[in-house]
Amino acid sequence: MQKVFQKNETNMKQIIKMVEDKNRFFFFLLTFFIIAACNHKSNHTDKNRDNWPIFRGNPSLTGYSDISLPENPKLLWTFKSDSYTKSSPIVYNRVVYWSNRRGEIYGINMEGEQLFDYNMETAVDGTPMIYDSILYIGRIDGKLWAISVTIQDTLWSFETWGQIMASPNRLNYEGREAIIVGSYDNNVYCIDSKNGTEISRFESGFYINGAVAQSNNFIVFGGCDGWIRVVDCISGVQTDSLDVKIYIPASPAIRDNWCYIADYSGNVYELELDKGKISSSKKILESKDENSNFVSVPAVSNKMVFVVSDDRYIYAINRKDGSMAWKYLLKGDTGESSPVICKDKLLVCTKTGIVSIHDSKTGNLLWEYDTGEQIMASPAVIKGYFFILTQKGTLFCFGS
Repeated sequence: MQKVFQKNETNMKQIIKMVEDKNRFFFFLLTFFIIAACNHKSNHTDKNRDNWPIFRGNPSLTGYSDISLPENPKLLWTFKSDSYTKSSPIVYNRVVYWSNRRGEIYGINMEGEQLFDYNMETAVDGTPMIYDSILYIGRIDGKLWAISVTIQDTLWSFETWGQIMASPNRLNYEGREAIIVGSYDNNVYCIDSKNGTEISRFESGFYINGAVAQSNNFIVFGGCDGWIRVVDCISGVQTDSLDVKIYIPASPAIRDNWCYIADYSGNVYELELDKGKISSSKKILESKDENSNFVSVPAVSNKMVFVVSDDRYIYAINRKDGSMAWKYLLKGDTGESSPVICKDKLLVCTKTGIVSIHDSKTGNLLWEYDTGEQIMASPAVIKGYFFILTQKGTLFCFGS
């Protein structure tokens, strides 16, 4: 009997050891896949950190980056094009692109050397957008151009009946890539990126000056007619709208189904979006001064909204309850440049030409630089660098 018990005990120990070995194997396998997945994610993130391919950094136009700014930025180099521009810089594969009023497009590498030079010979005021090595840009004559940055040649053009002032945006649906742009002919167009054919269009009540923000196959934009509109850009059908009765010159920003947009009189609105509908809306900042106009785009983080007003203040608003966290008085006129959030810091440019970095929690000034030239453009940020473009066409590169 005792031998049987000992034999059973031995068998049980062998079984337990086998189970433990099996568990160790599965634990090792799980750990391997987790590490591999993390490495894959890290590589993907690093690749994205070399690009700022669209006005405000992403199709939702939030002006947010998870990249940390240098602790003590230094001016690394400048590139002088000496031509008036209203374009913001964008970055693709570590090359900085922008356009100017003469229709010239520049591409400058990280050493300040010009790699790309293309002349459309027609006035341009908008910011380009790049996707998959193709640069899309709207012109004053109403044409949207698609230009290959690889072969430096035009692939197609699409004609509207009014000038295009805003940056194009993009949308991926059913394996197709669409380009979305508004025009002064009152229409927003959805265009096939491969061949430049029209997919849909939506006609609004007046000029469309700002870029559209995109989220979940819907676009949101304001117009000169005072309406905020939500449109299904595949069908071209408006799904909802809100009349604020005041001119809206700038673009909205969307994060987590919440949209933030400012009107020209100094009001900032928060809209809750639900499947193409505006389920709620409220003012989170109300104009109290006739000089507190907004022509820049809000920057939106997980917890905060930052707006720069013509009354020279930066306003920091809590998204949770709409309360004012802080405000900071800037030096000189602000203008159209929109702020950029980089983790716990806020990067701001003024029309006066001053670039400043602030603590996003307190508003405290951390760093400041005077370019000596007026700035209308919004900054572009990639890993290790940020770029400022002046109206005169000077590109400033800052880094560690």
